Amino acid sequence: QVQLVESGGGLVQAGGSLRLSCVASGGTFSNLNTGWFRQAPGKEREFVATITWGRGTTYYADSVKGRFTISRDNAKNMVYLQMNSLKPEDTAVYYCAARGGSNVPRSSPQMYDYWGQGTQVTVSS
Repeated sequence: QVQLVESGGGLVQAGGSLRLSCVASGGTFSNLNTGWFRQAPGKEREFVATITWGRGTTYYADSVKGRFTISRDNAKNMVYLQMNSLKPEDTAVYYCAARGGSNVPRSSPQMYDYWGQGTQVTVSS
């Protein structure tokens, strides 16, 4: 069973930056596809970014493309989300997720088997 723990959330002004981190345990991290999702109050959970195992192929939601960067460090069992040029509409609880299977980018939450408990990101205007 894979456990995921996020950190790095907080309060930031619009235009600022944050880096989220997620540490994985209990599985073979190098064989996991990992991703970030977010959920704002009253809204459904939405895809943010993903990075596959192996080649490290990345894929982003249009709303964050060019502002957010996902990366991973297999030696440390870590996945990161660097968020720049933050906007108030980025405010949400951010979740780290992981799944096994083929190293093809997937954006549907239903494709992910493991989830962290989330970290709050609040962007003030």
